[in-house]
Amino acid sequence: MAQTGEMTDPPEAETGGPEADATATDAETTVTVRCTGHVRTELDVYEFEYTFEGDTLRAFLDELFEEYPQLQDMLIAESESDATHSGWAPTPEELPGTWSKNPVGEQTIAYARILVNGHFNENENGFDTKLEEGDRVALVYPFMFCC
Repeated sequence: MAQTGEMTDPPEAETGGPEADATATDAETTVTVRCTGHVRTELDVYEFEYTFEGDTLRAFLDELFEEYPQLQDMLIAESESDATHSGWAPTPEELPGTWSKNPVGEQTIAYARILVNGHFNENENGFDTKLEEGDRVALVYPFMFCC
């Protein structure tokens, strides 16, 4: 028998067994979403709190795009040509360090970016970047003007 103040594991029947473990990974996360440029114009809001099931940028985007499908078209590149612009400097033959791109379908369109706590998602873990309660996700698609 446990003494007062000691923690003991409850019997499996009380915790729900393996089913409880499966739902434990479906926890909700609330992040602050900040919008700029075209995204702000589209949603008519600069900042809002968003709660979703899961804890990755991918889970956040899946739910957000389900609710606001126009954002997926604004932010996510469907092909390599959508993700790059002809004005980018050519890539050198040999790059220093380790370089990798997000896979097609997980890249933003040219000039649009998704940031987590001020860091580009592609510099973190792409769409698999972990999100924690209170993190900031910025959806950036600036206005571009040309003369």
